[in-house]
Amino acid sequence: MRVLLIGGGGREHALALGLVADPSVEALFAVPGNPGVGEVAVLRDVVPTDPAAVAALAVECGADLVVVGPEAPLVAGVADAVRAKGIPAFGPSAAAARLEGSKAFAKDVMTAAGVPTARAYSCADAESVGRALDDFGAPYVVKNDCLAAGKGVVVTEDRRVAEEHARACGQVVIEEYLAGPEVSLFVVTDGETAVPLLPAQDFKRVGDDDTGPNTGGMGAYAPLPWAPPGLVDEVMRDIVHPTLAELRRRGTPFAGLLYVGLAITAAGPRVIEFNARFGDPETQVVLALLETPLAGLLHAAATGELAAHPPLRWREGAAVTVVVAAEGYPAKPRTGDVILGAEVSGVIHAGTRRAADGALLSAGGRVLCGTAIGSDLAAARDAAYELVRGVELAGSHHRTDIAAAAVDGRITLPG
Repeated sequence: MRVLLIGGGGREHALALGLVADPSVEALFAVPGNPGVGEVAVLRDVVPTDPAAVAALAVECGADLVVVGPEAPLVAGVADAVRAKGIPAFGPSAAAARLEGSKAFAKDVMTAAGVPTARAYSCADAESVGRALDDFGAPYVVKNDCLAAGKGVVVTEDRRVAEEHARACGQVVIEEYLAGPEVSLFVVTDGETAVPLLPAQDFKRVGDDDTGPNTGGMGAYAPLPWAPPGLVDEVMRDIVHPTLAELRRRGTPFAGLLYVGLAITAAGPRVIEFNARFGDPETQVVLALLETPLAGLLHAAATGELAAHPPLRWREGAAVTVVVAAEGYPAKPRTGDVILGAEVSGVIHAGTRRAADGALLSAGGRVLCGTAIGSDLAAARDAAYELVRGVELAGSHHRTDIAAAAVDGRITLPG
């Protein structure tokens, strides 16, 4: 199988490693990729959000499968353009990707499907914003209605901060706050059949003990030793299948990766958000534990044959990933600094690039992450932090508490 991978972040490096480990993959191409992806794939140079250019490249590469990693190409219609060329694409259509592209659209779908989620208002002016904030009270949850690369959400006790974020975004969705530990569940689907992967937990706040502003994610771990029994079955029954059925009813079936962001509340699982692609950095830990060949799984979903795919197999143990971020992230990350110690197994590249002399440089806010598997969560955590300690990047920072509460048994469920 010849595979074309779209994207160039940490998620795509993890996907690339999973794809090339599949014996059925004879060639892997990537656009734009990054230095980590470039170690295992042939990098090509087209604009990843240009549907016609990506489709033409897929034809040129003789691709048997195109895997679209980030949300922006999906919302732009890249998967549609590829499928129009007769090439299977793993990723939803532009119409179905609105599930991530518009928070208001996602809420409308959830309401129609009877999916348990937070109450919310869609607001476009200061007056409606004020009424919504009055109704829900603190902590305030304000979400940019459009794509924001995982950084469009503000959760704050400060009314002024909430109002400023709403004003900066324009169109927002304001929700009631959902109390309880968060869970990320990836679901591979061909629009009809849906197969859940391992639940994971990520860490959105930049600082230890969940302090500071939201980020794209500072670390993750899987599996979840504290998760209630039957959680995945309940989410599939009450959330995933009703959502997929509603999208089919609207004539926009969702085929690809449905990311379900959950809060485990006293009343049960509630949807915080849907995404239309693998999440970052949860992908790093979930795929590290997946024993089933990845390309075959994604190809089955892309060709409508997921029902015939064998049950998934998982490695024993646990996985932890810790993100190393650039100085100034998330506000104003500094780039162009030399990175040492990053070209070892287990270090996943995200915001990196090569200088003309071959040096590895920082090129984004979340620069890389240390990802490790262990016999249990404590061992995986120790190994991940050992990888992080081996990286040298001036001014960089990382959280020191990824998976610590789970290892110590300090996560409790409401009610």
